[in-house]
Amino acid sequence: MEEKILPRHIGIIMDGNGRWAKKRHLPRTAGHVQGARAFRKCLRYCADLGIECVTFYAFSTENWKRPQEEVDAIMKLFSDYLDEGLGMSEDDIRMKFIGDPSPLSEPLKAKMQDLTERSSANKGTICCIAVNYGGRDDIVRAVRCLVRSGASAEDITEESVSEQLDTAGLPDVDLLIRPSGEQRISNFLIWQAAYAEYVFMDVLWPDFKEKDLDLALEEYARRNRRFGGI
Repeated sequence: MEEKILPRHIGIIMDGNGRWAKKRHLPRTAGHVQGARAFRKCLRYCADLGIECVTFYAFSTENWKRPQEEVDAIMKLFSDYLDEGLGMSEDDIRMKFIGDPSPLSEPLKAKMQDLTERSSANKGTICCIAVNYGGRDDIVRAVRCLVRSGASAEDITEESVSEQLDTAGLPDVDLLIRPSGEQRISNFLIWQAAYAEYVFMDVLWPDFKEKDLDLALEEYARRNRRFGGI
């Protein structure tokens, strides 16, 4: 694909792990394991394409409502993948984590910080992982930060809020992809995706392949992005 039609920032809602496992009469944790493999393949392909930034919705502020056994399994899998470095070294990937880390365990937060620091000099694709993330929570925390800094009502602008969001310094989302057949964004990057092109796909996330990303990118290239103009 020509570089001029590639999005700078892709957001991906990794959905369908549980349904993938259920269809195969496997525990839901098996779906998360397979979903993690799909994540690595997708990230590497984005890096090969030269995508500037890709943000993966890994765990939302609402996902704590799931059974504790499943939450624990997701966090264990996430920790194991952090230990492996998520393949950032060979692909020159820079890691960034967004969301409120306060409920996470101290060892997990330490691993996230370590990986962020170790990859900070990398020049390739920025891999942004949303953990305990919610779009509304992101905005609330940004506004609270402005208020605590003494900002007046006139100081609160689109620019000042954007600078306090977890994604500060990153381009807005151009393309938001949700596999699994669901057609909602589930509180994901709701500020940053204000003018994103949405592509909903019927494939479950563990089955998501490079060809599926190609299809989404082809659809994105066909869109006429007017940003409110004519």
